[in-house]
Amino acid sequence: MTYSLLQTINSPADLRRLPRSELVRLASELRAFVLDSVSRSKVGGHLGSNLGAVELTVALHYVFNTPQDRLVWDVGHQTYPHKVLTGRREQMNLLRQFGGISGFPRRDESEYDTFGTGHSSTSISAAHGMAMAAKLKGEDRKAVAIIGDGSMTAGMAFEALNNAGVSHGGLLGDVLVILNDNDMSISPPVGALNKYLARLMSGSIYSAAREGAKSVLKNTPLYEFARRFEEHTKGMVVPGTIFEEFGFNYVGPIDGHDLDSLIPTLENLRDKKGPQFLHVVTKKGQGYKLAEADPVKYHAASGVFDPAIGFVKSTTPAKTTFTQVFGEWLCDMAEQDKRLVGITPAMREGSGMVEFHKRFPTRYHDVGIAEQHAVTFAAGLACEGLKPVVAIYSTFLQRAYDQMVHDVALQNLPVVFALDRAGLVGADGATHAGNYDIAYTRCIPKMAVLTPADENECRQALFTAFQHDGPSTVRYPRGAGAGVPIQKEMAALAWGKGEIRRSSSRAQRAGGSNNSGAAGVQGQARVAILAFGTVLYPALVAGESLDATVVNMRFVKPLDHELVAEIARTHDALVTVEEGCVMGGAGSAVLESLMAAGLNVPVLQLGLPDEFIEHGDAGKLMALCGLDADGIEQAILKRFGARPALVRPAANQ
Repeated sequence: MTYSLLQTINSPADLRRLPRSELVRLASELRAFVLDSVSRSKVGGHLGSNLGAVELTVALHYVFNTPQDRLVWDVGHQTYPHKVLTGRREQMNLLRQFGGISGFPRRDESEYDTFGTGHSSTSISAAHGMAMAAKLKGEDRKAVAIIGDGSMTAGMAFEALNNAGVSHGGLLGDVLVILNDNDMSISPPVGALNKYLARLMSGSIYSAAREGAKSVLKNTPLYEFARRFEEHTKGMVVPGTIFEEFGFNYVGPIDGHDLDSLIPTLENLRDKKGPQFLHVVTKKGQGYKLAEADPVKYHAASGVFDPAIGFVKSTTPAKTTFTQVFGEWLCDMAEQDKRLVGITPAMREGSGMVEFHKRFPTRYHDVGIAEQHAVTFAAGLACEGLKPVVAIYSTFLQRAYDQMVHDVALQNLPVVFALDRAGLVGADGATHAGNYDIAYTRCIPKMAVLTPADENECRQALFTAFQHDGPSTVRYPRGAGAGVPIQKEMAALAWGKGEIRRSSSRAQRAGGSNNSGAAGVQGQARVAILAFGTVLYPALVAGESLDATVVNMRFVKPLDHELVAEIARTHDALVTVEEGCVMGGAGSAVLESLMAAGLNVPVLQLGLPDEFIEHGDAGKLMALCGLDADGIEQAILKRFGARPALVRPAANQ
C-alpha cells in the first residue's frame, strides 16, 4: 500500500492543515502503516491496542493544539499512531530495537510525549497535575488523559478522579479524561466496572433519543423544563454515571472509530472548563480481521508475523520458557494441594495461567490491574489457611510494595510471589525491566528470596517456596533458560543452601584455610564466582576459562553464610554475579555476610548498573552490562588477573 497522504504528515501541524474530508483516508493509511511496521519489525510490538486507537489519535491531534495541549497516554502501548503523526514515521523501522524509538512514550524522545508511561493507571493523576500546573502558572491549555477500561480497574485511577473533580482553593483544572472502552485489557476484562460500562453501552438508545429530543426542543419554552427533568430522571433510565458523581461532566458513549462523531465532540469538550469525561467505544484490532477476531492473541506480535495470514509457526521446536515452567508447576501443585489459590493482576496469558484457569476455575482469581489488592487479597486468603500464589511481573510488584511489607511479611503469612520477567526484558525496556526485586525484597524481614538457575531448578524452587511457612519470592527471567531437562517429581531444595558447581584446581591444591596469605599458583589469584540465578551458566563458562570456582547460590535470603565463609577462606577473591541492580542486591548480601563474619576478602560485584537500561535485544543488553560469559571473564581479569598474588590482611587470621 502507498502512503501518499501519510507521507505529507511530519507533525500534528501538518495534520491540522488537512480538510476534514481527508481524515478518513489518513486514518486508513495510518492503520496500514502501523500494521506493516509491526510485521516488519525484528522484535514485533503491540498491535491490537494500536489499531484500535487510530481514529482517536487522529482526532486528538486534529482538535487539540499539541504539544501545547498535553496528551497523556495511559500505559502507552497504543501510541504507535501517535509516534507516526509526531515526526517519528521514519524511525518506526527501529521500533523497540537498540538505538531506536521506544514502544512507549518517553519524554526524552519527543516533546509530544508529555509523560513517560509503561505501567497502567497513571494518566489521570499526571494529567490532573498538568492541568493544575497550568492554572497556577496562568497558562491556557488543556490536559487530556487517554485511559483504557482495563486501566480503570486500578485504584489509582479512581484516586485521581476523586481528586481531580473537586476544586483546590477555588482552582479547578481543565482536564479531559477519555475512557477508551474496548471491552478488553490484555486478557478478557474482569470485575464490576466492566459490567457497569456494559450497562452504559446498553443505554445507547436512550442517549440517541435524548440528543434528538434536545435538538427538537432547543429554543422552545419546554427546553429548560426538559433539562431539569432529565437531571432527576436519567439515573432511572440509564445506569447512573459514577463519573458525574466524581465531579466530571460525562459525555458518551460515542463511536471511537467515527471521525464525524469524534471531532465535533472533542471540539466541544476542548472549549469547556473544568473536569470533562468522554466515554469512547473502540474495537481492539480495528480494521485487521485477525486481530478483531482474537484480540488476546494479537495484543502483541513477538514472533514471525505476516499481515496476510497472521502468525507463522516456527519450524524450530520452541524451548520451554520459565513462564511455562511456572504454569505447569502451578497446575501440578494444585492437584496435590487443594489449599493452593492462584492470583494474577490481569496477566493470565503473560504469567502462564491459562491452563490453571481452565482446570481450576474456582481457585483462579484475576483481580484486574490492581496489584495492591492482589497482594492483600492473598494475605486474607492466607489468614484463613489457604496457600496463595501471586503470579506477577517483577516490575509490577513494585506497585504493591507496602502491601507486601505490611499485609504479608509483617504477619508472616505463607504467600508465594512468583516473579516473572525478573531482570532485563529486551524490547520492552526500562518500564518493564525487573531489575530491583532482589534489593527491595531481601530487606524485608521474614521474606525469603529464591533465585533458581534453570528450568528444573525453577520448578523445584517454586515447590520449596510453597512448602515454606512464611512469605517468599521466586524470581525467574523472561524467555527460556539453559534447556535443562525438567524433573516431573518435585523435591524441595535444601533451605538456604547453595551448591559448588565447579571447583578451581588452584583452590583445591591450596587446600584448607587461606589464613596464611598464600598467594595461589603462579602468582594468580584464586577466584570464586558466586552466581545468583540464570547467570550461573555464563559464570560457568567464564569459570572454566579462568579455572575459577563457581557456586550456584540459589538463595539470596536466607543466604548460605557457612558456604560464603568457607569459600572466602579458601580463595583470594570473590565475584558475585546477578541479573539485578548491584546497589542493595545479592552481592551486597554477600558483603554483609563477610563483614559479620570478620572476613576481609576482595569482592567484585557484577550486576546491572545504577541506571535505567535501554530497550534492545536481551542478549546484547546483557553483554553491554558485562553479564555474558566474556564480560564476566574480562571483568575478573581486569580486577584480579593482572595483579600480583593477593596477600590476606592480618585481621583475617
